[in-house]
Amino acid sequence: MTQRDIGAGDALIIVDVQNDFCAGGALAVPDGDAVVPIVNRLARRFPVVTLTQDWHTPGHISFATSHDRQPFETIELAYGTQVLWPDHCVMGSEGAGFHPDLVVPTAQMVVRKGFHPEVDSYSAFLEADHETRTGLAGYLRERGVGRIFVCGLATDFCVGWTAMDGRKAGFEVAVIEDACRAIDLDGSLGRAWDSMAGLGVTRLSSTDILAS
Repeated sequence: MTQRDIGAGDALIIVDVQNDFCAGGALAVPDGDAVVPIVNRLARRFPVVTLTQDWHTPGHISFATSHDRQPFETIELAYGTQVLWPDHCVMGSEGAGFHPDLVVPTAQMVVRKGFHPEVDSYSAFLEADHETRTGLAGYLRERGVGRIFVCGLATDFCVGWTAMDGRKAGFEVAVIEDACRAIDLDGSLGRAWDSMAGLGVTRLSSTDILAS
């Protein structure tokens, strides 16, 4: 795959490149800042660019503090197993803002997710209940998109869920591996890659797209 292959039917989804997921943030992904310059370059190649933004209510159900538990413990909720996170990306907070060096003026849409207080949201397409839709699939189809390329934070959660739900929605999907970083919570990265591969998600490097 080279830059010549990127055309009108291709979209870049930039997942959660936000302050709380980068160095010094409440839920910093190791080396998360490193994706920013790669993402900036990639965004210039795509005719359709979408950003996602974690956007939680205060006291969100996914926060450990909401349950008097420790971060990274798990509980069972109505929609399944929930990892409990440190409070992060609270709507309107500095932590919820995009990384200051993220420069993607060509982005045409921002999908905010996680704003329902009683359900978490990793995927850009569906809330964690696997029922509540964000509207992104319809938007992309109306833009004539058939292939999506996913990058951002974190590979094993929001990137992976976005990629898999994109496949389930009928899109061809590739994850740009070096434009992502992972949390890798108890082997979650390996499990995510296996699950993505099982659905036909492909793995690329940014050089596959940016090479002249």
